Amino acid sequence: MANASPTGSITAIGGNLFQIAAAQLGSAMQWVNIAQANGLRDPDLSGPTVLIIPALSAAFADGISPQ
Repeated sequence: MANASPTGSITAIGGNLFQIAAAQLGSAMQWVNIAQANGLRDPDLSGPTVLIIPALSAAFADGISPQ
C-alpha cells in the first residue's frame, strides 16, 4: 500500500518514531506510517536522521502495518 504524499521532512537527533508521530501527526500510532515512508523497521532512532513526514493515514490508526 502506498503512503500519501509527504507533508514535509524533519531532522531528528535520536528519540523514537512514537514521539515523532505524536508530535507531527497527532498520534503515536502513526509511527508505522513514518517508518514505511522512510524504509525503517525499528522505531528507535540513533544519531541525526532526516525523516520524511507523510500525511496522516487512517490505514495506520491502530499502529499496525496494513497487509
